Amino acid sequence: MNQNTEAQWEQLMTYINDYVSGARKEALVKMYEKLADRVLTAPASSHSTRHNCWPGGYIDHVNRVVKCALELHTTWDKLGSNTKTFTKEELVFAAINHDLGKVGSSTDDYYVPNDSDWHVKRGQIYKINPKLQFMKVPDRSIFLLQEHGVEFSENEYLAIKLHDGLYSKGNESYLMAGLPEFSLKTDLPILLHHSDHLATLIEANLQHQPEVVEVPSTPNRIKSKLTNVNNPAVDDSLKSAFDKIFGE
Repeated sequence: MNQNTEAQWEQLMTYINDYVSGARKEALVKMYEKLADRVLTAPASSHSTRHNCWPGGYIDHVNRVVKCALELHTTWDKLGSNTKTFTKEELVFAAINHDLGKVGSSTDDYYVPNDSDWHVKRGQIYKINPKLQFMKVPDRSIFLLQEHGVEFSENEYLAIKLHDGLYSKGNESYLMAGLPEFSLKTDLPILLHHSDHLATLIEANLQHQPEVVEVPSTPNRIKSKLTNVNNPAVDDSLKSAFDKIFGE
């Protein structure tokens, strides 16, 4: 695990430690430790023209979404928006887990290297794992949380489900309601969507390169139990795969 990967992991654990409370914090950490190898190596997208299409792109994106969400929350407050219908814990929890489905199932990756050289040369670096049952990413995110016994609120459920905004046609009935009784009672899904969209734009401006993250100065009170992430063989195999795709 290189220095920046370690810093990304520490940043994620710090967000969980600082913002998630109660018994579910332990369940959430346990889930991430179980999925750690893939959390640290998954890309955030499958095509080279999209955001963070490289090993480790997923956790880089997630941490950036949390950072954007906290900054936008402050801006919304300053501008007089109603942020009283959700808590900061709900905002951070939803941001941390909004794309969890991109890790895959409990046993298999969501994105796998594309075995078609024709597609790879045209930028389709990864493909969706054909072994997986089809689910949209937000649905798989919610499924993974409940599978690992991580409780979440109604607000968090809606934020994760709707975080793609109107880019997902299935969200129209939630986001384009004409009657008050069919409208959302919280703006949390909107704030998370704005945060996700902003993070994606920033990543495009960075030309899909990872952000260098410093290890949080405050000692992390949650100790990681990772086993394979520090294994040199794992790191070497990832480097080989990366070099094969992008060139040495």
